[in-house]
Amino acid sequence: MPFYVYIIQSEKDGTYYKGSSENPLQRLVAHNNAQSKYTSTKMPWKLVYIEEQLSKKEMLIRERNLKRGNAEYFQKLIASPKNIINNFK
Repeated sequence: MPFYVYIIQSEKDGTYYKGSSENPLQRLVAHNNAQSKYTSTKMPWKLVYIEEQLSKKEMLIRERNLKRGNAEYFQKLIASPKNIINNFK
């Protein structure tokens, strides 16, 4: 079973949120349905980045590392070949 880290961007103010999930599309729906207290104030959100990880442990480590990034780093990631978001559309 694959595991994913994802980045969503607020269409309200452009900020990024980093998370992890086994189903990033379903998780986006949850964010946009105000099921997360932190993201509920910045809706709507759009999915801009997905990266696959081989294990849950790797997913959690990668998510923790992503949370240290800044907007410039995220923009580079979004444009990189690591971004497999097109596989989900």
